[in-house]
Amino acid sequence: MFYIYCPYCGEHREEEEFHAKGQAHLARPKDPDACSDEEWGNFLYFRPNPRGLYHELWVHAIGCRKFFNIARDTQTYEILETYRIGESPKLSQSTDQQQS
Repeated sequence: MFYIYCPYCGEHREEEEFHAKGQAHLARPKDPDACSDEEWGNFLYFRPNPRGLYHELWVHAIGCRKFFNIARDTQTYEILETYRIGESPKLSQSTDQQQS
């Protein structure tokens, strides 16, 4: 078990209180109706699976019920930082393979 820091509650809580919701900072297509089936399918179902730094969206389901972001190392499972929705991560997105 590990502990996750909730940036809204301001404390570390057990991981069972949280749920991962996927990749953070996804840009939704501006006009989904204009997307081809292939473009829409790629947006919905295909995500990078990088080794190393990755930014994820999480929710504190049993606590404050707010969504926030986590920067995590996918090799070690180490949580490098947590930050609120709308805030920028301290760790560079450019080292993240998110845009691939």
